Amino acid sequence: MAKPTKELEILKQHLTKNGLKLTRQRENILTTFLKMEHVTAEQMYRLLSKKDPHIGLATVYRTLKLLCDTGLAQEQHFGSQTQFDNVAHKGHHDHLICTVCDKIIEFENCQIEE
Repeated sequence: MAKPTKELEILKQHLTKNGLKLTRQRENILTTFLKMEHVTAEQMYRLLSKKDPHIGLATVYRTLKLLCDTGLAQEQHFGSQTQFDNVAHKGHHDHLICTVCDKIIEFENCQIEE
């Protein structure tokens, strides 16, 4: 298991409070998530399944939802796509979303806010 972090302790407390256990897969999802600004469940699954072929998409999705419950992640809906944002990386930015392929492009433009 990875060395304890503030985020890991937050997750452990939430899991214990809800009668759930910290599994190796949940810890791997958290560790990987903390290195990213945002990710979809499918992207996370593809990344982690290379290292752990036994991990399931449902496990990834449920764990990302748990991270939302703890306040470590925020769920964002963009058209048909759901992404999970790491709140520690939260900085102001905007999104362009292609209505054909659902690709999301981030950019910053202060004039949009005016």
